[in-house]
Amino acid sequence: MDRKVEWRTDAGLTPYPEAVRAMEDRAAAIRVGTARELVWLVEHPPLYTAGTSAQDTDLLDAARFPVHRTGRGGQYTYHGPGQRVAYVMLDLERRGRDVRQYVTALEEWLIRTLARFDVVGERREGRVGIWVAGHGREDKIAAIGVRIRRWVSYHGISLNVGPDLSHYDGIVPCGIAEHGVTSLAALGKTASMADVDTALKDAFAEVFEEDPVALSAPEARIEG
Repeated sequence: MDRKVEWRTDAGLTPYPEAVRAMEDRAAAIRVGTARELVWLVEHPPLYTAGTSAQDTDLLDAARFPVHRTGRGGQYTYHGPGQRVAYVMLDLERRGRDVRQYVTALEEWLIRTLARFDVVGERREGRVGIWVAGHGREDKIAAIGVRIRRWVSYHGISLNVGPDLSHYDGIVPCGIAEHGVTSLAALGKTASMADVDTALKDAFAEVFEEDPVALSAPEARIEG
């Protein structure tokens, strides 16, 4: 089996249930060795997803968009046009069986991707995801939500390129009410989705392929 990670980019808007079924099938195939690892880049129609720790009180407008209960860790988040979602299906059995290290690598991947657009993405203790500080506030620009089954990962990350940020008003994103959300467009960056995809691919190679053991492993975190 070729061990090079496969990349797939879907045009248009991918229905969320279809994506979950496809991820589960691919993860199972990776586990038995009949498929390569995959990073799958999609956009979804507007929707909310509820992770395994989602609180009903954090769904502020249940009628606004479809709500999908999902097996990933964490709470409520939003997906929609203008947001790049990267579903990451990797064989963690082969990569070291270290969930904390894996989540740290996802964070580093996003930080290095943002740096290519002169945006400083940062981690925050107790808050999963990647944050941008400025103007006396901190806003979330990228979320992380993973599931691991038999040491194969799926679900992954989402990065706000230019979505309608008002769509977040129907939820308390990741259960954090005291901070906002932002995007590359809101920060004045005119990057296209294709530009972001190129940056993601280049940064992925640095983090997961060229020097994959150079990251420290903090306390485990699986969604935000």
